Amino acid sequence: MFTEKDAAAGVTYPQGFQACGVRAGLKKSGKLDMAMIASDVRCSAAGTFTQNAVAAAPVWVSKDILADGHAQAVIVNSGCANACTGEQGMKDARRMAAVTAEKLGCSADDVVVASTGVIGALLDMEKIENGIEMCRQALYYDGGAAASRAILTTDTVTKSAAAEAEIGGKTVRFGVIAKGSGMIRPNMATMLCFITTDAAIAPELLNEALHTAVSYSFNMISVDGDMSTNDMCVCLANGMAGNAEITEKGADYDTFYEVLLHLCQEMAKKIAADGEGATKFLTIHVTGTKTFADAKQVGMSVARSPLAKTAFFGEDPNWGRVVAAVGYSEAPMVPKKTSVAFGGIPVYEKGLPVPFDEEAMKKIMKAHDIVIDIHMGLGDEEATVWTCDFSYDYVKINGEYHT
Repeated sequence: MFTEKDAAAGVTYPQGFQACGVRAGLKKSGKLDMAMIASDVRCSAAGTFTQNAVAAAPVWVSKDILADGHAQAVIVNSGCANACTGEQGMKDARRMAAVTAEKLGCSADDVVVASTGVIGALLDMEKIENGIEMCRQALYYDGGAAASRAILTTDTVTKSAAAEAEIGGKTVRFGVIAKGSGMIRPNMATMLCFITTDAAIAPELLNEALHTAVSYSFNMISVDGDMSTNDMCVCLANGMAGNAEITEKGADYDTFYEVLLHLCQEMAKKIAADGEGATKFLTIHVTGTKTFADAKQVGMSVARSPLAKTAFFGEDPNWGRVVAAVGYSEAPMVPKKTSVAFGGIPVYEKGLPVPFDEEAMKKIMKAHDIVIDIHMGLGDEEATVWTCDFSYDYVKINGEYHT
């Protein structure tokens, strides 16, 4: 069991974590564009990363940093992805870690580096280094909200949460901030996410818990089917809650994982709901498959269908587009065993359309949150995928993003 706490506190809700967000001048808009998260002590740490072959320099650097299962700080910039920047980009990412470590008095091998923004541009390292010094001066134990604002790009809202649970007789706190709105696709969903906790947990178990939680949260969302070059989800656990270190699976591990999964799913849903130009938040619940993988495949096929997504934007109950996406998903399907419902109203059963009350359906389609239930009739497994609609604004935002 766990209790949700003040979401705005985010990564500074757990003991021993400071954070901040500053204006380093990387964004033309003049908004906050650099963030820092720092623990008072060295942490167990784990991360998951994009599977894009052209992963950005900070991804490669942070993978190396987390290889030993430890870290103490995170430095993040928005406005420039530092992707497709060659050896200079790698040098700049390593420099970000080194300068941050110098300012904080820790090892460069314990500083995770993250970037988000336009691909193909080099970082302005003078502004970056000035920004790191600004971050050092701005760090404070209530800085989670500022950090959550500083990592945004096309997001329309900040994304943060906090919770606590009893583990090993101690109150353990968790906090999270995330960003993500476009270029959202699973296999590390396209985003940045930073999770902090004052739990004591062995690095290998933290790594397993994070990877499993990501599989059932961030890897279950899609906005546009595009996979970013910069995705990462990093978790730092500093042990300051004073619980006996979790070194094996059992009740304490289960509680830890329950909270971690909840926070990851909350962030995943917020990212999907804040998809670029989105007007609808769509939950696709697939049941009756032989395997979880089959259920996920069906859900993702619908979530990535431009025709299905535009139909929901237009508030058109065009169930045929959903059924077609199920059919080409390449997951096992028997039409006569398959059923589909929008907002609890059946629209397709046993290979045929189902007459429905048009007025009742209009209310469903006008709502912001819509549940699409798909039952395959082939087994007992299930999966839930989250996505959004495609609107005119999605094209406008992305047509003008670079310029």
